[in-house]
Amino acid sequence: MEILHAIVLGIVQGLSEFLPISSSGHLELTRWLFGWDALDEDLETAFDVAVHLGTLVGAIAYLRRDVGMYVTAGFGPLRGRPLGTEGKIAWFLVASAVPAGIAGVALKDQIADFDRIWMIAVMLIVFGLLLLVADRLPERKELEAFRLRDALAMGVGQALALQPGVSRSGATLTVSRFLGYERDAAARLVFLMSLPIIAGAGVFALADASIPSDFWPPFLWGMAASALTGYVAVWGTLKLVRSRTFAPFVVYRIVVGVAVLLILTAGWR
Repeated sequence: MEILHAIVLGIVQGLSEFLPISSSGHLELTRWLFGWDALDEDLETAFDVAVHLGTLVGAIAYLRRDVGMYVTAGFGPLRGRPLGTEGKIAWFLVASAVPAGIAGVALKDQIADFDRIWMIAVMLIVFGLLLLVADRLPERKELEAFRLRDALAMGVGQALALQPGVSRSGATLTVSRFLGYERDAAARLVFLMSLPIIAGAGVFALADASIPSDFWPPFLWGMAASALTGYVAVWGTLKLVRSRTFAPFVVYRIVVGVAVLLILTAGWR
């Protein structure tokens, strides 16, 4: 695997993981458009997990104050402190990973069949339209209103993102907006709840991975690129949603989805 390819894929992963546009879908589309099929299925999966973990590092770096606050509050009872609002939110964020974790284990053998290009394009369009509908609903809830039922509902949205093109952040943002959360609160919750699921999936996948020594340089370059761009994506998204809707992402998803379907129909790729 060439280092340049790894860096490009790392940038794609980092930018698209926290934008509601599907990182796994964009990784597959990038490989498909450029014909980057040099890796076998196991190594490709290992690389995708590696750049996801790189993005995790970038997100934690940006959200370090939130992460520190919720971790401290969540384990407060161990130091004799009551479990306050922040502590409850911390454990609700952990609980949100359960639906996707169960689905990932149950569908482990089928996940490799989810990356059909036409399906990715269709999911980009369909879930883009769902996000548009949800984003037009009134904003009624702040982050402090987060409850277990909301966490599990958003967790189901994360589980849907096993299908490339759906987007983990896109599906959970859609659910959170249907639940009435403000855009800023929804985005912050989505980013925070993605951390345990990305970490868990990474550990689970890499435990079975065998990476040849000559593949470590591109893997590490890809992780570095995804970490840097993941940091930028979190910063940019949180800044954007304070004054804008999610409409630009909806338009982007539909344009990309339609373009991919046209390329497939015309036989250009």
